[in-house]
Amino acid sequence: MKKILFLFTAALFVLQSCTINSEIVYHKDAASTSVTDIDMRQFISEMKAMTPDSLKQQKEFGDFDKLPTVWTSFLDIQQKEGKLKTKDPDSIRIMKKIFMKTNKENNEPAGFSLKMDHFTQADYQLLSNYNKKEKLPLDQNIFNDWDGKTLTISTENFNLKNIEETLKSKTSKEEAEKVEGMISMFFKSIGTTLKFENKIKSITGKHDWVKKIDNYTVKIDYDLKAMYDPEAKLKNTDKKIIIVTE
Repeated sequence: MKKILFLFTAALFVLQSCTINSEIVYHKDAASTSVTDIDMRQFISEMKAMTPDSLKQQKEFGDFDKLPTVWTSFLDIQQKEGKLKTKDPDSIRIMKKIFMKTNKENNEPAGFSLKMDHFTQADYQLLSNYNKKEKLPLDQNIFNDWDGKTLTISTENFNLKNIEETLKSKTSKEEAEKVEGMISMFFKSIGTTLKFENKIKSITGKHDWVKKIDNYTVKIDYDLKAMYDPEAKLKNTDKKIIIVTE
């Protein structure tokens, strides 16, 4: 996993080189499944254009082919690498439900994806504790409250807190300070799609970044410039958005 996080960090330090798209599916049984895709194709293309052999010179890129291209649990990855250090049953259970895979295009590295499979609210609480150690680039919206019928979205989660912390944990103190001032420049776009197994009955509350796509889908598109501009004015900024399904 450290190799993947190195690639993610490196990609973000090439301005506007990274696109992050997440999808969260809300199941009828009050669990949810989230998938985050991190597209690094532009970063890799720029690296090759600047120095054709630059990817080969980075050990992490050289090891890219050794990483799984199909969904593989964190537990299996750490066991295979001989790096499993915990025997805590809760940590092991969570690691069984977190998956990753690398993505390729034309047999070339294109990025990677993270999946949290069928997580309950209790699982997300354990994940929050797990993330304090591992620092994963998670979508903050996974921590919204879902009971199987009603989703309560806290718009305070419309931030890049976990991504910022992931970057800072993998960089020097000087680079971490740069992250705070330039985070909005590291991404081309970031969006989260919310999908429901049951039809949406009603939506209460409004926010400029939230849009209903159809009867089963809501999209959150982050305005990165406004997010980091203290003088930015949004028309709709309700603290809570409540989505009720049938």
